[in-house]
Amino acid sequence: MQISPNTIGIDGQEIPFTTGQTIMDAALAAKVYIPHLCHYPGLTPSGNCRLCMVEIGNRSVAACITPAVAGQEIRNNTPELNEMRKAITQMLFVEGNHICPSCEKTGNCKLQAMGYYLGMLDDRFPQFYQRREVDASHAGILLDRGRCILCDLCVRASRDVDGKNVFAIAGRGTDAHLIVNSPTGKLADSALKTTDLAATICPVGAILIKEQGYLVPIGQRMHDQHTIRETSLLENIVKSNDD
Repeated sequence: MQISPNTIGIDGQEIPFTTGQTIMDAALAAKVYIPHLCHYPGLTPSGNCRLCMVEIGNRSVAACITPAVAGQEIRNNTPELNEMRKAITQMLFVEGNHICPSCEKTGNCKLQAMGYYLGMLDDRFPQFYQRREVDASHAGILLDRGRCILCDLCVRASRDVDGKNVFAIAGRGTDAHLIVNSPTGKLADSALKTTDLAATICPVGAILIKEQGYLVPIGQRMHDQHTIRETSLLENIVKSNDD
């Protein structure tokens, strides 16, 4: 394939890019879907989930943190890469307590939607059944760490958009967990508001707004109607009007 200046090739399709864009930025702008969970347009990328791994030559790179460079020929939608992504998704399911039929986020959950998109039919790996702290101290927001996938979207949203730095990730490996930056470590003593981006950006059911459960019936929710590919191509940061 002949690549023109200021374009990259993704699965044989010529994609334009501007200086400073990552492969993910350029792909999403061109309505080309690269699977991801920890990326969100407008937030600084972190490369946490590794679902967006693509191949350039004999190298595998994370599309969300790799700059687009003229002449790159990138493989994205291949059986091998999608099998790897499915395995990562399966690991995310067993590392937390993701029991979809009893979760209020079902139908709006990106992890669940990713499983459908990749054709995941079982967990494959042994379930961890980790016991993680639930914080229900906040009047309007619930934090269930048992469902957290450590994408750190809430961390970046609170820091970069809300300007509050409410959340952080502490620990390493299987000890990694989400913490609240408040005097007591509780949500009730933080500056988090229900209108903050950090309170609504969670891709799973780890952060939920209280007293809104099942306002939209199961079967009529976002991913009941649209694939994660379709919804991801429409995403962008909407800043809170409540400063």
